[in-house]
Amino acid sequence: MTDEINKPATAVTATAIAPGTSRRSMLKAAAGAAVGTALAGMPIAGFPQIMKRDFQGITLRHIGVSYAVQREIGEQASKDLGFKIEMQNLDTSASITRFVTQPNSVDIADMEGWQVKVAMQRQLLQGIDSKKIKEFDGILPIFTTGVYEGRKISRQGISPYEVMYTESAAAKKIVEGQQQYLTFLPQVFNADSLGYRPDKVGREVTEWKDLIDPKFAGRAAILDIPNIGIMDAAQALESRGDLVYGNKGNMTKKEIDITINALIDLKKKGHFRASWSTFEQSVELMASGEVFIQSMWSPAVTAVLEKGIPCVYAPMAIKPNGKEGYRGWCNGMSLMKHLSGKKLEAAYEYLNWYYSGWQGAYVARHGYYSPVPRTAKSQMTPAEFDYWYMGKPAAEVIKSDHGQPIGAINTVRDGGSLAQRFSNIACWNTVMDENQYMVQRWNEFKAA
Repeated sequence: MTDEINKPATAVTATAIAPGTSRRSMLKAAAGAAVGTALAGMPIAGFPQIMKRDFQGITLRHIGVSYAVQREIGEQASKDLGFKIEMQNLDTSASITRFVTQPNSVDIADMEGWQVKVAMQRQLLQGIDSKKIKEFDGILPIFTTGVYEGRKISRQGISPYEVMYTESAAAKKIVEGQQQYLTFLPQVFNADSLGYRPDKVGREVTEWKDLIDPKFAGRAAILDIPNIGIMDAAQALESRGDLVYGNKGNMTKKEIDITINALIDLKKKGHFRASWSTFEQSVELMASGEVFIQSMWSPAVTAVLEKGIPCVYAPMAIKPNGKEGYRGWCNGMSLMKHLSGKKLEAAYEYLNWYYSGWQGAYVARHGYYSPVPRTAKSQMTPAEFDYWYMGKPAAEVIKSDHGQPIGAINTVRDGGSLAQRFSNIACWNTVMDENQYMVQRWNEFKAA
């Protein structure tokens, strides 16, 4: 397998896009530009020397979910940039409500693709000029062209590529195909799966149907964020052979009913030990042994391993029959419309700092990826990069972002390399057209 991580991104800037050029021809040109270039042959920048310009007194408010907007990252950025970054965490629903109802209280809105759709409908954002992003050509083509490892990435749910571009700085609408201006700048992403205790399960898990296997009755848990939890349930039902969804990220009412009815049936049989909605809950359920298998996030698996307790992030590669695959997600940073003058300049400095390497290396150590691997690599040891990004056996003891050992020498990352994991995305986090109906039915499942 050719590893896209070893290629620079296939960016086509506005200056390269002639009027009337079709999306197909742009993608073809972009793909051609990628061939034959390798990361190993490219100069790796050292730690960036960002000029501390006259931004004293400026504070940028970066708001979003806890797994994407992290205090440690804000502290390092403040130290490097010379102005203050305030990180504030809200859950997904509360954050989009904040962006809509109090837009001037936010400078950098941290969002997933579905939130970008909502924000653009409300005209809350200004376009990000890709020409001002120094590492834009290093962004993986998953985001810039919607193609990876020679395959068009899944369009089930809302892929980052679908919502990435807008027509101008005014950002009045999302535009399909590459443009100079961006709705958001991807900053962290991953492929979600099931986590399990190998000492309790007793065998390898590679299929979603294991989440609902009667063998694990009373020892399974599911994520209680309706938009995401129902997609994990759909993966399990499709894996078991109950039905094939047209689009797991945008179900019909009939598909929602089948899914929720199956969940209610499982609940009444005592299958689910619990549901969880926070990182800490998922760690406790798994570490305590109350739960053997559950929907899980990568840092939670890392947190369990830090306790010296075995935990595996199930490899869910797409099978020849089309079943399985990971649920992908990506968070990105958007510029709120009110930003201007010196504060807008500071915001661009901050966006560029994010792609300078420190943040990419930091999030890698709890299992996440940077959209610009080449700069993350510059801040990691060769053994770390080979383990987290390339899927190679660990040449040294692998440590978490807290410095705790989580992988012995010769262990391999669950699921393999970035290329292996992101060549096997089945669907993306999303909001459905029938979202209101889905949430109503999900609440029935919770109350059952």
